[in-house]
Amino acid sequence: MSATVAFAGPDAPSGRPPRSVHGDPYQIGRGGGDDTPGHGAGGPAPKRIVVGYGFWIYLLSDIIMFAAFFAAYAVLSGATAGGPTGREIFDQRNVAIETALLLTSSFTCGLASLSAEGRRSSWFYLAMAATFVLGAGFLALELREFAELIERGAGPQRSAFLSAFFALVGLHGLHVSVGLLWLLTMMAQVAAKGYRADIMRRLLCWSLFWHALDIIWVGVFSVVYLIGATT
Repeated sequence: MSATVAFAGPDAPSGRPPRSVHGDPYQIGRGGGDDTPGHGAGGPAPKRIVVGYGFWIYLLSDIIMFAAFFAAYAVLSGATAGGPTGREIFDQRNVAIETALLLTSSFTCGLASLSAEGRRSSWFYLAMAATFVLGAGFLALELREFAELIERGAGPQRSAFLSAFFALVGLHGLHVSVGLLWLLTMMAQVAAKGYRADIMRRLLCWSLFWHALDIIWVGVFSVVYLIGATT
C-alpha cells in the first residue's frame, strides 16, 4: 500500500497546497511532480503551434487593413463623378477566370503542404510549381485588366470610385505578388536544406498566408465585381 504524506498547518510550505509524494494532486505541472505551470509531462506547446498562432495574429491585422479598404470602397462606390460605373467596366468573364485560377491554387497549395508533411519531394515541387503558375496567371489577368481600364480613361484618377477600386484590388494583387516570391523562396530552401523543422514552420506560415488571400479574394469578387456589376 502506498503511503501519502500531506503537509498542513505551520509546517506546510508557504503558498503551496497540500500534495502527495506521488506528484501534484492538482495537475499544476501536468504530472511528474513539477508544479511549474506549463512544464512537466505535458510540456509547453510545440514551437510549430506557437509560430502558427503568432502568424494568425499577423493575418488578423492584415484582414483589419483590408476591412478598412472594403469600407472605403463601399462608401465611394457611387462617387463616379460622371465617369464609368462598375457595370460598364467590369468584365465578368475575365473575373471568373481569375477566381477559378486563385481558388485552384489554394487546392494545389494544400497538396504541397501535405506532400511536405509526407516528405514526398516530387509531389511537393509539382504542387508548388502548379500553385505558382496559377497565381502568376491570376496576377497577369489582373494587370491586364488594370492596363485596359487605364487605356480607356478609367484610371484611378478618374473618380473616387475608381480610386477605391484600384486601391482595394491592387492591394490584394500586391499580396499575391509577395506570396509568389515567398513560394519561390520556400522551394529554394527545401531544395537546399530539406524538410527541417524551421523550414516546415515557414512553409506553414506561407500556406496560411496563401489561403488567407483566397478568402479575401472571395470578398473582393462578391463585393466589388458581383454587386458592382448589378448596381
